[in-house]
Amino acid sequence: MYKLSTEQKERLGREGYLVVEQLLDPRLDIRPLLDEYEAVLGRIAQSFYAEGVISSTYINLPFDARLIQICRESGRSLSQFFDISLPQRAIRQDTPIHTGPAVFALLTSPRLLKVVEDIVGKEIYSNPVQHIRMKLPSQARTSASSDGLNSKIPWHQDNGVVLPEADVATILTVWIPLNDATVENGCLQVVPGSHRGGLEPHCPGPAGAAIPERLVPEDKAIPLPMRAGSVLLMHQRTIHSSLDNVTADRVRMSLDLRYQPVGQPTGRPSFPGFVARSTTHPESVLHDPRKWANLWLEARDQLAREEDAAFNRWQAGIGVCA
Repeated sequence: MYKLSTEQKERLGREGYLVVEQLLDPRLDIRPLLDEYEAVLGRIAQSFYAEGVISSTYINLPFDARLIQICRESGRSLSQFFDISLPQRAIRQDTPIHTGPAVFALLTSPRLLKVVEDIVGKEIYSNPVQHIRMKLPSQARTSASSDGLNSKIPWHQDNGVVLPEADVATILTVWIPLNDATVENGCLQVVPGSHRGGLEPHCPGPAGAAIPERLVPEDKAIPLPMRAGSVLLMHQRTIHSSLDNVTADRVRMSLDLRYQPVGQPTGRPSFPGFVARSTTHPESVLHDPRKWANLWLEARDQLAREEDAAFNRWQAGIGVCA
């Protein structure tokens, strides 16, 4: 079982990020999840074809080409059908969310949790701020089909996209490329050491809350190309963004996950997390992917009956956002 070295933990503390090469097995850990998403895309294609939105299901195309073609032809964003979290507004009883067993298996991977344990301790809570991102080539997106889950992500700190309650929590970001993330297809870039400063102001925008570019030392940023199965660990205040996908026909796929010690606020109390590992109370650990899926369905039902909840602290037109 992989264990972080003292040098790795010191690097994470010093630089605010750490790449752990080949922590996960692409065949055993990632392939089942990609198979689930193949099935999700198949259902979308069948539904859109039945509606007359697309002229074919494009069943013979490989995943990347099929997704790009369906997005182009339909002019719709498909992100929410794949996402492992709910959106932050306009939640309905039928808002799509994907909570398949392969997602849960990756969330609770023993190899992954062992590394998380080296940072946050033995009592691990899976924070519900989590996403699948399928970054489309820029030329494949339209204004109607583009969103923060499939386009370039602006500069931000992960602690800046949740409520102030999370300021006292120790939340570790775990970013996992599901296929190779390159400079060309839109890998992440980080500002080393930026976590040692405070929380920067963020302004609401179409791709999520973002730090105004004039406040970001972009000359210090470095890109982080990574192989599928490698894992990026990141401090909650590390400034980062993604590059744009400038390829013609490749989709960059990644998971954003968060973990923290049990009992600390998540910054998104309307969404359900769960105990992923505990030596003190092993009976509290969630093992059943169906129960995890039901937690999200119950949250969706509740939120659909309420007015939009608050998900972050920032308002447009105030301070640096004016």
